[in-house]
Amino acid sequence: MMRGIRGATTVNSNDAQEIVDRSFELVKEMINNNNVSADDVATVLFSVTEDLNATFPAKSLRKIKGWTYVPVMCMQEIPVPESLHKCIRVMMTVNSTTAQQDVKHVYHYGAKALRPDLEQVRSDRLES
Repeated sequence: MMRGIRGATTVNSNDAQEIVDRSFELVKEMINNNNVSADDVATVLFSVTEDLNATFPAKSLRKIKGWTYVPVMCMQEIPVPESLHKCIRVMMTVNSTTAQQDVKHVYHYGAKALRPDLEQVRSDRLES
């Protein structure tokens, strides 16, 4: 069965190294939290807000051993007024037997504001 794993992060500036570093941090946690193997990945899509153009966040995946042949694409988010700035989003499509409600989506830094409902679910699970 195919599952989508979502993630998002923010950066402080339109700096190539920071974009790659924050993207790497994000995808590593997505991979680790969901026990993802490169062989199980159909595609990884990165999107960035229009204020980020210093580099491709997909470069972060190339730093992970075994992920050389995973299809990756970068694109720009639609510029919705008053949306979160300097944001990198990821959609990882994987083969998985994990139930939809058990997929662990990851939101870092300012991007936690995108899905406060998921942060609450995470907190509830940690408490039980």
